[in-house]
Amino acid sequence: MAKVMAGACMSLDGYISGPGESGFEHLFRWLGEGDVEMPTAQPDRVLRMSEASAGHMRELVADTGAIVVGRRLFDMTRGWGGKHPLGVPVFVVTHRPPDGWAGTPFAFVTDGVESAVEQAKAVAGDRWVGVNGGSMAQQCLHAGLLDELRIDLIPVLLGGGVPFFGELPKTIELSGPRIVAGTGVTHLSYEVTRP
Repeated sequence: MAKVMAGACMSLDGYISGPGESGFEHLFRWLGEGDVEMPTAQPDRVLRMSEASAGHMRELVADTGAIVVGRRLFDMTRGWGGKHPLGVPVFVVTHRPPDGWAGTPFAFVTDGVESAVEQAKAVAGDRWVGVNGGSMAQQCLHAGLLDELRIDLIPVLLGGGVPFFGELPKTIELSGPRIVAGTGVTHLSYEVTRP
């Protein structure tokens, strides 16, 4: 059965975006300044990163069978132009599904993150379900749904903005990390410890 991981590019001070949805030029720089080309599911988009980061990314792509995101991330990316860069089905948690997205790889789930994760697991099979966005990661942590956290730690201090974790209702223990040092990024993977 599919496991669930949350991941994000995060500043050293814990933010996935800076004040006023800024700072993305710092958080995602590592995806465009390396020597190794990585194609995406979007034909006109190629990423360039260090060899270490490319190995990490190849593993992520191979592991991921479906993704759960919140409506805010979906809207910010404009639905990734109709197809997520990983090319997998995306389950968008929302109160109001948008018009005009029928027949796309996006499913709009109106009955909560738990339902979205279950639907994504059914599609992912033995592959992982990725959870993106701070709110979705927090909700999955609260509900005990996460098996792993994957953080792309960027050497920048944004000084405020949207935190990846925010406030949690209890202490969450992790084991690890597994560390991959890229250029301009450190990839950290932690398993969520179950009591």
